[in-house]
Amino acid sequence: MSTFTLPAGAPGARILAFGDYQPAKVVTNADLTKMVETDDEWIRSRVGITERRIAGPDESLLDLAVQAGGKALAGSGLAATDIDLVIVATCTPETTIPNVSASVAHHLGISAPGAYDVNAACAGFCYALASASDSVRAGSARNALVIGAEKLSQWVDWTDRTTAIIFADGAGAAVVTGSDTPAVGPVVWGSAGEHYDKIIVPDRQAFLQQEGQAVFRWATTALHPVAKEACDRAGIAPEDLAAFVPHQANLRIVEAIARKLKASNAVIANDIVTAGNTSAASIPMALSRMIERGDVPSGAPALLIGFGAGLTYAAQVIQIP
Repeated sequence: MSTFTLPAGAPGARILAFGDYQPAKVVTNADLTKMVETDDEWIRSRVGITERRIAGPDESLLDLAVQAGGKALAGSGLAATDIDLVIVATCTPETTIPNVSASVAHHLGISAPGAYDVNAACAGFCYALASASDSVRAGSARNALVIGAEKLSQWVDWTDRTTAIIFADGAGAAVVTGSDTPAVGPVVWGSAGEHYDKIIVPDRQAFLQQEGQAVFRWATTALHPVAKEACDRAGIAPEDLAAFVPHQANLRIVEAIARKLKASNAVIANDIVTAGNTSAASIPMALSRMIERGDVPSGAPALLIGFGAGLTYAAQVIQIP
């Protein structure tokens, strides 16, 4: 593929490997009918989900992150001692202190890395990937482990069908390193703070609340120009994309953005059907599974775009490792 557009002489970054992890417990649409007033057809027609994974009672957000991060690290060919930056994108930690990233590093045997968490909700992985890429290109880090991990089940009211049918748990990760040939394109990111109240957890005792129709209208009208700009900045035409991996928010949103982008030759990620909405975990988890299935070839360009609470958004083109 052609190299991405970056300033002349600028160092690049690339992704060595992805990893993913899903809890073992499967919750089907049939299972949800025993908990809330809904049915399989109603769920499929509105969000496109047939089943989702939920963490067990003794399975923490840290556990999910460690599993995905360890898989990405193993696939990268690097040792834990080679990693000097760990970034975890999450909006669902059990506690805010300590951060998840330092704990993940300790559990994976990564010694004394830079470690911080990013909360940009469902756009979090793209934010974290951009930050890791910039750190590597600037020389602040040699190799970075980037993880998106969420345990949304602990913030969902399982008697509220507007959220119970959508959200799930999981984690995805990537290892980023330096490269003479840039393989992580420039990020296009931003926020629409005027919609800050459309997806909220009002206080520490509250559950997640979402104005689904407002988010749907925003996502299906405001985001395809962002996706197109990310392609333009990377010097890639949408029709040359091999894969389009948007945040797995809702199958109807995914299809609407893909249709407007006109990425006619791209494989479109639809992980939401069997994984649900896993917020910051959804993009790396979906892409890791696509790579494992052989849906996309090594070296091919893929467009990532995350969007969610804040409202925040971020997009970049990457080269499949």
